[in-house]
Amino acid sequence: MSTFESEITKAVCNDVEIFNVLSDMRNIEYLKHRIPEDKVSNLVYDKDSCHFSINPIGNMGVKIIDREPNKTIKFTSDQSMVGFDFWIQLKQVAENDTRIKLTVKADLNFIIKSMVEPMIQPILNKLANAIATLPYKNYQK
Repeated sequence: MSTFESEITKAVCNDVEIFNVLSDMRNIEYLKHRIPEDKVSNLVYDKDSCHFSINPIGNMGVKIIDREPNKTIKFTSDQSMVGFDFWIQLKQVAENDTRIKLTVKADLNFIIKSMVEPMIQPILNKLANAIATLPYKNYQK
């Protein structure tokens, strides 16, 4: 199992607001306009899961397997070619200052790992930055 961790990012928001948005996959509705249609298609989601197709990789999905309120959201792969676990960790250090770290553990054989490892870290850091800069107050129900 290979482990990859993002840089720790800072969100100008409290952990409750972030957790409430990220722990419900239906909030993807608010983010669809940010997803490049030429890369991601067939997006289907409910409260606990999300399935989609990535060009040229194919179909894949994730589902939430654990929620620790205001601290951690754990996901696992679902109907994906490569098995992986992914989690988002939140730590509020002050009012409107929450730190975010992403971790991925994936079942990668040696050949695949050597090909994708240089790409995973930058993607994970970009995703952590994107999550940190979301306007969470706009997504509150």
